[in-house]
Order: sequence, then structure tokens, then C-alpha cells
Amino acid sequence: MSANELILHHFDASPFAEKVRVALGIKGVHWHSVEIPMVMPKPDLVALTGGYRKTPVMQIGADIYCDTARIAREIDQRFPGTPLFPAGKGAICEALAAWSDLTLFQPGAGLSMGTNLELPEDILSDRFAFFDFLDREKLPSQLPELFARFRSGLQRIEDMLQESSFVLGESVSWADAACYAPVWMCRGNIVGADELLQNLPALCQWERRMTALGHGTSDTLSAAQSHAVARSAKSVAVAELADDRLPRLPLNQGVLVTPEDYGAVPVSGELLRLTQHDIAVCRSDDSAGEVVVHFPRAGYRVEAV
Repeated sequence: MSANELILHHFDASPFAEKVRVALGIKGVHWHSVEIPMVMPKPDLVALTGGYRKTPVMQIGADIYCDTARIAREIDQRFPGTPLFPAGKGAICEALAAWSDLTLFQPGAGLSMGTNLELPEDILSDRFAFFDFLDREKLPSQLPELFARFRSGLQRIEDMLQESSFVLGESVSWADAACYAPVWMCRGNIVGADELLQNLPALCQWERRMTALGHGTSDTLSAAQSHAVARSAKSVAVAELADDRLPRLPLNQGVLVTPEDYGAVPVSGELLRLTQHDIAVCRSDDSAGEVVVHFPRAGYRVEAV
């Protein structure tokens, strides 16, 4: 396979991976699927990322993209077809995606674990350690409030769809993929989903339109094969530092890049990019070779080491 083919490291049940899979459907992209474990350890994944453990991670050659916000921008830049970020609407797409993560995913995660009593203990233990916004002991008593918060978020989507086929009008966008993912999670993981989604006719019609978009086409790849692709490729990232209102960190400075929300595992590397939009660091691994790991600027802390 060529170094510019898209590899998605994910697992089927991840709503964040579903966001990206839907984006690939919108674009009609062919991609390679590497199945990763739902719980730690994830040695084959962290060999590429340097420690970042969230799902999904996208790989194109020796470039490793973390966080769905950064992944979506790269997909839109690299692949033709329907734009994920229509002209003049890129910022609102990103804002709605951030709103969905906070307003819908967080209570949805609590409902998924609090109502689905058949989840294995290893998954529950991993997720409660990972999602520091949830308290396992208090969760049963918090379920009514989580239902109310989640239903309120669903109503906002219903309201946005009153006069249009998609969230921002008559064209599908990243905002739709981001808002659809927690609805998809609700259908698959929350007991009482039908009750939550009833009396939301516009949302349910939109849900069917989103499902019909599919996930593009894909085939399977092993982790070892994805590492071989990384070793044989060279990053296409371009070095850049933005204006001096950002932290004064020079190129090649050793840094730690850490998510500011949950799952705050730092990634170390040499600074290659630090702009208003993105961060990229160079790092090396015995299995994956020389790679560049990319993050969005928003939501990540960069510190010199």
C-alpha cells in the first residue's frame, strides 16, 4: 500500500470513532481499519502516538493524527468531495462539535455505564479511571439528572433541524457527524434509548439520513502492517511557529503535549509545529520508526521539558 493511504486505529463501539467513520462516508473515502483494544494496555497504538490512548487515531504514512477535531481537518484537506467544513462555516462546525462532546457525550457516557449492567468489569474499571468526570459510587443516584441533561441536548439538535435537512442547512458537514455520534451511542449503549429519542421526529429523520451515508469502503490491516507503513514513510508535515503571542518555544524544543480534559496522558517529542490551529511533535519508536504526532491546538497544553 502507498504511504498516502488512510489507516484508522479504532474499535467498533467507540462513538468518537463513529464520528470519523461517518466523515469518511461523507467523503466516500477508502480506508484501512486497524482494530485496537477497548481497554489498556494498547502497546501497538501507543507505539505510534507516544502515549495518547484515546480512540480513534488516524495514520497516513508516518503522520499520526490524534483527536477527532484534528483528524477531521486533515481528512477535509486531503480528500476531495463534499466538504466537511463548508466555506464560512468551519468555525461553527468546530464549535458545535465541542458542544456535542460536552453536552451529549459526557452524560451519554455516564448513562452507557450506569444503565448497561452487563458491561464486563474490565471495561467498567478502565472507563471509570479514564473518565474522571464520572464518580462510580455516585453514578446510580445521578442517572435521572444525566437522562435530563442528555435529553436536553437531543432537543437542541431537534430544534436545529426544524427547517433543514442537516444541522447547518441543506448540506451535510462535520457538525452533523459530531452531533450524530452521541445519538448513535445512545441507540447502541443506553438502556431506554427509545424513550429518550421519542417525540424527536426531525432528529430521527436526520438520524436515518446520516446512517445512510455509510462509512466509505474499508479493509482490514494488522497493527504490525501499520507500523511497517510508518517505518517506510516520511512525514509530510511542514515546520511552523505562529506569532509570538503563543508560548515562546523554539523548533526542536523537547515538549510534552497533554489533553486538558480527561485521559490526560502526555506525549513527549521535539516540537515541529505550534500554530493557532495545530501542534505537531517528532518522535521515534523502535517499532514504528520516526513519526510526527499531530494534535489540535485547542484543548491541549504544551510544555517545555
